[in-house]
Amino acid sequence: MIKKLVRIGIGFACAAGGLYLGHFVTSHGLITLPANNEIKIALMIFPGIILGLIGHSIAPIIIQWVLQMTGWMESNLQKMPIQDLMGGAIGLIIGLIIASFIGNSFSRIPFVGTYIPIFASFLLGYIGMSVGAKKKEDLLSIFSLFKFGSKEKVSKLENRPKHKVLDTSVIIDGRIADICKTGFVEGPLVIPNFVLEELRHIADSSDILKRNRGRRGLDILNKIRKELDIVVQISDMDFEDIVEVDSKLVKLAQVLDGYVVTNDYNLNKVAELQGVRVLNINELANAIKPVVLPGEEMTVQIIKDGKESGQGVAYLDDGTMIVVENGRRVIGETVNVLVTSVLQTAAGRMIFAKLKGDEKKGLNEVGGIV
Repeated sequence: MIKKLVRIGIGFACAAGGLYLGHFVTSHGLITLPANNEIKIALMIFPGIILGLIGHSIAPIIIQWVLQMTGWMESNLQKMPIQDLMGGAIGLIIGLIIASFIGNSFSRIPFVGTYIPIFASFLLGYIGMSVGAKKKEDLLSIFSLFKFGSKEKVSKLENRPKHKVLDTSVIIDGRIADICKTGFVEGPLVIPNFVLEELRHIADSSDILKRNRGRRGLDILNKIRKELDIVVQISDMDFEDIVEVDSKLVKLAQVLDGYVVTNDYNLNKVAELQGVRVLNINELANAIKPVVLPGEEMTVQIIKDGKESGQGVAYLDDGTMIVVENGRRVIGETVNVLVTSVLQTAAGRMIFAKLKGDEKKGLNEVGGIV
């Protein structure tokens, strides 16, 4: 309906221009006209009808072009960080102010005086916008000197929680819901539409494992939105020139000046290289594992044999693997062990231990008692 009204409006505008053209031609004697007034009126109306029909017929092309240009501008503006937008806007305003002074100064020059303000506005406006975007930090630092209001309000603005952009792996993992429930992660959580689309494709997969993972991810999102007291935002922002989802996540975090929440090691490294802070759930899990020191006593259940001869393997509640020397002979039993060393690897923490009675046995053998 709106397009039809715009099309009619363009047609009327072109018709009005044609009527003005016909009036201008007939009133200024640019063509020789007969004395008949009806012919004069027809010559005045004819350009209006022709241009009105032309305008009405080409209106869809004009509307389509305007919509494409508007979409292109909106897409590019959404991709720009807010600091670049503010810096460019401030530079544009300063450039237009300077152009206004210059235009008024030279406006009385014959012939060219009328065009100088227009030329100066375009030139200085573009220069101001370009310089403002490049020097955004310097411009914004000037405004940061003027802090209006109380210190409490300024502190609240500076300490406002940043956006956390969730990727597909951390949603499927599910631990993010438990972390949010404890209150250690503040919102708002941002879930991009392209991540939701990827989850939907996984949930519709013919592979049973992938399908279950995708459905689990969707269930986790519903749980976060409905059961947890945390702000969740669905972002429509997309980057059509970027194909990979990981790259889109990093770009979105840059635009929002937020963090990426992930379990993906490769995404973690790519984001850090581009200056985006990453909250890695695996790193958090490793950080909160209980600290054990050599010499500490632990009670564990040996569940299987290890890689080396005589070794037994046990696990803590958090999944940390414990390799017990000479533990193969007590597989299936719950025993007391002493920690001998702790090894931190990229995959996590590994604890080496030995059975509690073995050290006494070794001392007795050395002393000749046994």
